[in-house]
Amino acid sequence: MTALAALAAPRTPAPRLSRWLLRLHRPALYVFTGLVVVLAASLLWLWGPLTDAAAEGWRQWNACGDHPRCSYDQDAILRYKKVYDVVTLAMFLIPFLVAAWAGAALTGGELENGTAELTWTQGVTPARWLAAKLALPAALVTVGTGLLVLLHHLMWSAGEGRVDTQKSWYDTLTFAVNGPGLVGLALAGLVVGALAGLVVRRALAALGVALAAMAALWFATLSALPYLWPAVTTTGDFDHGFSVDGIHVDYGLVTSTGGHVPAPDCGYAGRETCEEVYARLHAVGIYNEYHPRSHFWPLHLVETGLLLALAALLSLLAFRLLARRTAVARPRGEQPVRAREEAAV
Repeated sequence: MTALAALAAPRTPAPRLSRWLLRLHRPALYVFTGLVVVLAASLLWLWGPLTDAAAEGWRQWNACGDHPRCSYDQDAILRYKKVYDVVTLAMFLIPFLVAAWAGAALTGGELENGTAELTWTQGVTPARWLAAKLALPAALVTVGTGLLVLLHHLMWSAGEGRVDTQKSWYDTLTFAVNGPGLVGLALAGLVVGALAGLVVRRALAALGVALAAMAALWFATLSALPYLWPAVTTTGDFDHGFSVDGIHVDYGLVTSTGGHVPAPDCGYAGRETCEEVYARLHAVGIYNEYHPRSHFWPLHLVETGLLLALAALLSLLAFRLLARRTAVARPRGEQPVRAREEAAV
């Protein structure tokens, strides 16, 4: 009767699973919430007082002209730059922190210490356990990271054209955190970390694997970014040069037949002058393929869509991996239960 009573005991109801997850990962929730609050406050500080002070400092500097003893608020300019760099870097690291936590604590740690298996004996199926593990953190990461992205974009826009040392829209870190691509990267990091924990099943090892995978994903995203949207091609004479105000895709020479050839190295010691090389190639001008400012949103939206698709694909892979492993382990675990039930009857 005792065994039958234990088997008939009420199981954990569905609404309590999310509450249990919040209690289990309460320290991580506090840390993430604190990070979002601190960064949001810093972005508001940048958006208002620091941008105004730095803009005034640059107005004073530009008004000085050639006067060597003209005074301007250099401290405000340097303070804006320092806070901007720190906040932007901290936001960029959020997807890596999410991936590390997901691998070490969300799945890897629970599989290592047996907490996951204990949960599965309380009426929570492995699939439902993993769904809750991904859904609740995904909602929190989306809200928190999305808020920071919005504030960063508003802050950056407020300084555009007013702060001379403000980062360009295509600066690597600025572009990464200034649009929804950061939210997509953070969600992909969550799934990457969770999958790493399921594969490795050890907290510390899963943390390392998740960080390595996120580094590879970031470099792949950075490499693919210029090709996510059709680039603009401009041509000009040699005086225009190859520098552009945007993300460079390709550049080179325009020949007399209208063809495009890569720009050769020239003008260095022991080499032909550029004029000689251009004449030998029958070059009549230059061309640039690049993304102008108007491509900011298309690039970010395509990047976000690809990252979300990758996160969905990796989530499916995680569910299939978990189902396969639990299906193999379940028969061995069910035999003692059936034996106790038959003995009790």
